[in-house]
Amino acid sequence: MSANAHLLELHAAPHVHRKSGINAIMYQVILALLPLCVFSIWQFGLSALALIITSTVACLLAEALFNFMSGKPSSLADGSATITGLLLALTLPPGLPLWMAALGGAISIGLGKALFGGLGSNVFNPALVGRAFLQASFPAAITTWSPAFAQGRFAAFIPSSLAAPFCTPPSVDAWVLEHAVDGFSGATPLALQKFSHIGTSLWDLLLGTTVGSAGETSALLILLAGVFLIVRKVVNWRIPVAVLGSAFLLSAAFYAADSTIYPSPLFTLFSGGLMLGAFFMASDMVGSPVTPRGIWIYGAFIGSLTVIIRLKGGLPEGVMYAILLGNALTPLIDQWTQPRVFGERKASHG
Repeated sequence: MSANAHLLELHAAPHVHRKSGINAIMYQVILALLPLCVFSIWQFGLSALALIITSTVACLLAEALFNFMSGKPSSLADGSATITGLLLALTLPPGLPLWMAALGGAISIGLGKALFGGLGSNVFNPALVGRAFLQASFPAAITTWSPAFAQGRFAAFIPSSLAAPFCTPPSVDAWVLEHAVDGFSGATPLALQKFSHIGTSLWDLLLGTTVGSAGETSALLILLAGVFLIVRKVVNWRIPVAVLGSAFLLSAAFYAADSTIYPSPLFTLFSGGLMLGAFFMASDMVGSPVTPRGIWIYGAFIGSLTVIIRLKGGLPEGVMYAILLGNALTPLIDQWTQPRVFGERKASHG
């Protein structure tokens, strides 16, 4: 018997109990994200392509830098930094200045992952950490939207994309007049509904013909990508079901109370980043609970908080904050929902 036969090895999550390793899982997530990226490029043109490339390259460079600084072997091949870059880009406005996307990518890896020790040790979803940083640092740029399917989108960038660092991005008004399709309002479906009580066709939300973040507009495409991950057993189906189910039920209660002010439950599901967040970010195996009851509590918390922020908060969208808060609560949820050991006695305080 070897001297190391009785050593117990402890590893951080994710814990994989099947033949496929972390790399295989990550590459399947990348595969599921690729159709969303392609659709985003088709919808928003060169700016979306440059946004996706910039964000992903920034994440890869930051990962390489932090590996070098910490003396760790390269982790670029595991695909996690690529996923972070793709997800970050898909949550950003397509016309966001590229230097902001690069900065967001560096923050995602630096603060969201490397600071905690790397893959498996991070508390929060790295892409959402970068997105939250950009939201707090550049609120005007992060809420400036560009028209979908604009004329000439493959021949010219949205002017704000190429803005110089720390300079005011050029106005897109003249560009919109020249290139935009008719009916562009500059507001997302969530903003139109919240502030003007103007609805959006569910068909448009499903197909992705609306204004929004680069990869959040087509609910149908995101749903298909999410189902692919569930079928491949990369994503625990209970998490997106809990997120979307709780959001549906709570929004249905609001809608029943006053349908003139509050949106329908289907609008809630298909608009904004709820679908993308439920399938690709809330389901992150590192930041989500491991206990069966904890998973349902975690998902219900995220879905319900998203609806509350959307309907009662000052912002039209709340998915990002709901998932980050859910990540923060995960250790407590796991602790509260740990099953009792058979035969365990409660400690006596007498």
